[in-house]
Amino acid sequence: MAAVSPAAVVTAKQDKRPMCKYGEKCYRKNPNHLREYRHPNKPESEEQQSQNDQDNTEPSSKKPKLDPHKTGSISDDDDDDDVSRESGKTSDDAKQQDESVPGTSGESSKPVNEESQDKCEEELTLTPPPSPEDIKDNIREKFLFDMPDDFYELWKFCEATHPENPTNCFSDVLGFQLVGPFDILAGKHKQLNGKNSKGRYPNYLIHWRYYLDPPEFQTVIRGNDTTQFHLGYFRDVPTEAPVFVAANSAKEGPAIIPRGENLFAALSFYLGENIKSKKLFKPKQPAALQLQSDLTEWAKKLNFNLELKTKSMKERDKKTVCKAFHGAGIVVKLDKNEVGYRPIPETPAALKKMFQKILDSKTEEDRNQNFEPLQELMTLIQFANDECDYGEGLELGINLFCFGGDIFNSTIQFLLPLAYQLLQHPQFSQIITEHLKHRKMSALPHELNELN
Repeated sequence: MAAVSPAAVVTAKQDKRPMCKYGEKCYRKNPNHLREYRHPNKPESEEQQSQNDQDNTEPSSKKPKLDPHKTGSISDDDDDDDVSRESGKTSDDAKQQDESVPGTSGESSKPVNEESQDKCEEELTLTPPPSPEDIKDNIREKFLFDMPDDFYELWKFCEATHPENPTNCFSDVLGFQLVGPFDILAGKHKQLNGKNSKGRYPNYLIHWRYYLDPPEFQTVIRGNDTTQFHLGYFRDVPTEAPVFVAANSAKEGPAIIPRGENLFAALSFYLGENIKSKKLFKPKQPAALQLQSDLTEWAKKLNFNLELKTKSMKERDKKTVCKAFHGAGIVVKLDKNEVGYRPIPETPAALKKMFQKILDSKTEEDRNQNFEPLQELMTLIQFANDECDYGEGLELGINLFCFGGDIFNSTIQFLLPLAYQLLQHPQFSQIITEHLKHRKMSALPHELNELN
């Protein structure tokens, strides 16, 4: 057993600082926090260094304000204490709670999407993505996923029926455009001739990735820009085939609604709905009927199931451990002892209320106080991770992601990449990290296109 120096004992006895309420589980490295609170087994050098930092810092006669127009940015104007809903900007001193939770004022003042932006942009400018000759390998290199057979068959169908512009095969009737990995089949990456309008090589991990698209959801069809309606594949495991095709309208909320297990089923459904609703102009109705007939015939020849809810989708529903805020459910592989997931000890309604209070905080002091329940959940998740119940962190991270609000980005960055890594889904981890660097609630649909 290592000997304890008399000096260390005296120092501990004389230390009048309060004990950090999170004890050994506190992961904060912020000098202010280390200076103001004691920690069990905390190396003396760390806390001494934080004290030295304080001694070498000039006191400021005027406290900088957080700019309400940029998350975490500093402003010299201290006349306005108002905050925006999305950013949660405030101007009071940070307390212990904010230094215990990523995303509060004890964290870096830059949000995830600004903090890593410069480095990300530089890397993407210098390094073009791989472009293998084989089209399937090409898409996998760019998007990290293997695309299913119905993806390639739908492209063949579109080429056959609209050879002049396959990506707009469903544009006249449904207002749909094929995007995402379809852009590679269309050769749009070659037309770009290098860098895009942003002055860098395309980042395909965020190509047509909407604000509320979790890593499991991959957009392949763009719809109404007003509601930001889009269709995409949903995967539980990045190295496996999608479990279904789903729809989301980002401006209306995070709901991910299954629409069959392949693109033919989803498109057949929307064609049928448009025809039945009689929303189409009469001159377009014959074209819609013909397109639906051709699509159905093509699918049946290839034995694609056109049911909206297939047997495999129902079986998958039984495997979900929770619905999550997007409603599509989360699947976490459990071992024979049911280890892998434990539920968040809060109801969905209570979580939403908790998150909303954080967003509505008017001062930094209020925000820090309102963050405390979230910190407690994150502490429980650390315990869960220690005991291999990785799904709890995934659930909380997804719920924060779906709830929205840029103030949560750094907290999501703390939760989700780690959860995906622990669940052995590194592709999802990479995607969420890239998405958070660029994620903006105000982004317009055309800004999601990395190939213009």
